[in-house]
Amino acid sequence: MTARDNESALLARCSAVAREGAPFAQDQREANVFRLAAMVVQSRFPDESKCLMLASETYFAAHPNEKLAPADVVRKGWVLNLPRLRDRLSHQLNRR
Repeated sequence: MTARDNESALLARCSAVAREGAPFAQDQREANVFRLAAMVVQSRFPDESKCLMLASETYFAAHPNEKLAPADVVRKGWVLNLPRLRDRLSHQLNRR
């Protein structure tokens, strides 16, 4: 899988969790990306942001040592940059 394929799959997962309110993240990467995504879309999509944050918080309740600073999430390459995450996820959430 290429970096763009990984990004597309993760954005699709973020979008699904934001819309459907899935109760948990599947792993550390998802939990940290959901948390970051919740922060960057909060002003435009408050309900979706809450769903993403809840999924993240549920994961971190069981795995508290796996929460990373936003800069570390970007450094690991899980998110290319915050404006891109906000724009791409906002675009997907607008396509309801």
